[in-house]
Amino acid sequence: MTAAPRTPAGRLLSAIDAISEWTGRAVAWLTLAMVLATVAVVVLRYAAGLGLIWLQESVNWMHAAVFMLGAAYTLKADEHVRVDVFYREMSPRARAAVNLAGTLLFLLPLCAFLVVESWPWVASSWRVGERSREAGGLPMLYLLKSLIPLMAALIAAQGIAGGVRAVLALRASRPD
Repeated sequence: MTAAPRTPAGRLLSAIDAISEWTGRAVAWLTLAMVLATVAVVVLRYAAGLGLIWLQESVNWMHAAVFMLGAAYTLKADEHVRVDVFYREMSPRARAAVNLAGTLLFLLPLCAFLVVESWPWVASSWRVGERSREAGGLPMLYLLKSLIPLMAALIAAQGIAGGVRAVLALRASRPD
């Protein structure tokens, strides 16, 4: 059960879902780019004897972006890893309660921890204009590091949307 789209809660849920959907679909294209870049790395190295550090690093950066920016999309789609032994047998009300508890007790505190702990590290990287340690590597390493608190914020937002949905489901299935 979700809030009606005309309500403030419904508009908030729709906006969060749209952001997660957009970022997930956008970074999915990076998987194709990763494959093409990996093929290029292999062909250039073994056929032409040429190693391009920046191209190799770009594959790692794309992989990190897919993982970090796709996490909220995965949460929205309810495709994250879960120990499903008991959950799949639960009633919709019990599932909503488990989802709400998991969000409040684990997901949101973890996201807050990630933001708090990564922020000084990311800020330091921006301050010094950090770049790859490898000669010929990619500049602007601070952009990659910035994905850590961004990932936490996107997951937290999607978690809040899931929590609101769980509360709505609990209220809707409440006996009179």
